[in-house]
Amino acid sequence: MPPIIPAFLQPGLPLRYLYTFVMYLATPLIVLRLLIRGARYGNYHRRWPERFGLFPHSGLSGSLWVHAVSVGEVNAAEPLVKALQRNYPDAPLVVTTVTPTGSARVHQLFGDGVFHVYLPYDLPFAVHRFLKRVRPRLALIVETEIWPNLYFACQRRGIPLMIVNARLSERSMRGYRPLRSLVRTALRSVRQIAAQSRTDAARYRLLGAEPSQLVVSGNLKFDMVPDGAVEAGAALRGQWGTRRPVWMAASTHEGEELAVLEAHLDVLRRLPDALLLIAPRHPERFRLVENSARSLGFTVATRSADRVPGAQQVFVIDAMGELMPFYAAADIAFVGGSLVPIGGHNVLEPAALARPVLVGPHTFNFEEITLTLIREGGARRVPHAEQLGLDVLDLLRDARLRERMGRDARRVFDSERGAVGRVMELVDRVLLE
Repeated sequence: MPPIIPAFLQPGLPLRYLYTFVMYLATPLIVLRLLIRGARYGNYHRRWPERFGLFPHSGLSGSLWVHAVSVGEVNAAEPLVKALQRNYPDAPLVVTTVTPTGSARVHQLFGDGVFHVYLPYDLPFAVHRFLKRVRPRLALIVETEIWPNLYFACQRRGIPLMIVNARLSERSMRGYRPLRSLVRTALRSVRQIAAQSRTDAARYRLLGAEPSQLVVSGNLKFDMVPDGAVEAGAALRGQWGTRRPVWMAASTHEGEELAVLEAHLDVLRRLPDALLLIAPRHPERFRLVENSARSLGFTVATRSADRVPGAQQVFVIDAMGELMPFYAAADIAFVGGSLVPIGGHNVLEPAALARPVLVGPHTFNFEEITLTLIREGGARRVPHAEQLGLDVLDLLRDARLRERMGRDARRVFDSERGAVGRVMELVDRVLLE
């Protein structure tokens, strides 16, 4: 008979107690952060109780729960959520996010078709309240969100937990290393990890996942359908002139927006009627980018005030969830978060619309697909900010090159489709047990 190990000596348990203790100590800072964000986002303070598992609910027993931390993950989850709605129409569908922008995107995509609530902080009492109200039949975590107390609580309650569209950058993996023992134990609570790529699967293996838990399913974002985007883009293009050179800088961050505006100055010297569409990643930067453009002498229009640009040189897209029509209306797409060490954002959206893609040197969040696009000719890497204007100008002046790159980008996108079907096979297997 094997020896009985006291609970306090079980692997990972002391570190878990320490982690939970630190989470409780951090609660005052968490509340302070809520206060700051409440000042930034209008009615955000009204939803503070959700962060601690308190929210009105009804009829959620046996729900299917999808967690998507913010806008990018919500967009990735869209085809999966729609597949769940089709295949399990009688099951309540719960979608959680962490950020207000993610929340807004859920409402924009799904309306009243899902029950949305913020994910609680990883405090045992908050997690308990959340699970007691949601009572999920299955939990699906999109991409990478490892919350030990939440994972252990699902295991204790017999709730199957899956990580889908799982990705793990080298930097994220390094960030988990100080808590590797705790993370390894938490991952053992997961039924299945459906990784985007072999590289992601290998990194999860290094974190402690078992080979039997891992499957490579591909990227859900390849299965998104840009419904109406082409038509909407053509309508936009018709309003400012089909022959006008147009490029787009999407999901930009502090530290690269000025570089984008300076690149546009370079473009205007050769193509004086060129138009820049710029979409900052975060709403708090909308006004800052508009003011920066005006201070540099550009004529500026905004989505909120003008709806579409006229003869202006810069158009600030100060709205969330509207990238696809503007991608379709542009000749070239620069995807932000890549001139600064953010790690880059979703290159698949412009690829789906057959648009040539430009990225900076920092693309570790989407490294594999970015490298594939570059290798297959659908994307080009800009080595530094000073080169951006030259590359944009090169593409705007060469229609045949743009057409070839766009065609190659779309071919890569089409070749990788099917992840939703593979994930749904895993979901069906778990739900039919």
